[in-house]
Amino acid sequence: MAKHVLLNNVEHADLRVVTTRSADLGDDVMYAITFPWEFRNLQAHYPILFRKRPDTGEFQPIALFGFEERENLFLSGSGWDAAYVPLTIERQPFLIGMQAAGVDAATGPQAVIHVDLDSPRMSRTSGEAVFLDHGGVSAYLERITSVLHTIHRGLEATPAFIESLLECDLLESFVLDVQLQDGSEHRLAGFYTLNEERLRELDGAALGRLNSRGYLQPIYMVIASLSHFRDLIDRRNRRLGG
Repeated sequence: MAKHVLLNNVEHADLRVVTTRSADLGDDVMYAITFPWEFRNLQAHYPILFRKRPDTGEFQPIALFGFEERENLFLSGSGWDAAYVPLTIERQPFLIGMQAAGVDAATGPQAVIHVDLDSPRMSRTSGEAVFLDHGGVSAYLERITSVLHTIHRGLEATPAFIESLLECDLLESFVLDVQLQDGSEHRLAGFYTLNEERLRELDGAALGRLNSRGYLQPIYMVIASLSHFRDLIDRRNRRLGG
């Protein structure tokens, strides 16, 4: 069970984080949540799809790593087999929390860093130091702080992107049937993708609105990313072949 606490340099002075990638460290996941401004980096390696949140029914973009739960075809004996690791994977075991501002503060709740002390990445003896010996912030924590703020801003901006896709009726459910080299058949279902035909049929006004909002580039990144389904199938077949 997760144990999220506010990070501080007194209680966590000697905290270290194991940053290697493996199933034992929680990287055996089928997908990771992402956001439009990360699509350019993701599309070089992973299919980008959409799912509905089970609690709210809201659409979320995701980077796909496998065809079933707890399957990550990018994990190997030497770590993560891709040049880019999605930010919501990289940030673990840290997360953004919201802390109420002081009574005299003019601003609302402030974003602060929490850490999951029950994460298997936690260590006191190995891994990346979170704080320096004199209590200052390490280069590793500076990087994580930047990652967390990027994720926070990206997730905040995602609903407006999704709303524009729905406004143009561009999201559609899809099913992918996969036959592997051993003859077994698998079906990927429950996800959504972009309807390329509807995108081509949009008039100039609709395309202009998407472009003015900065959404055309991430839309085309999603479409480009779908070529990586072939790569996922090849990765699965290589595992079957030992």
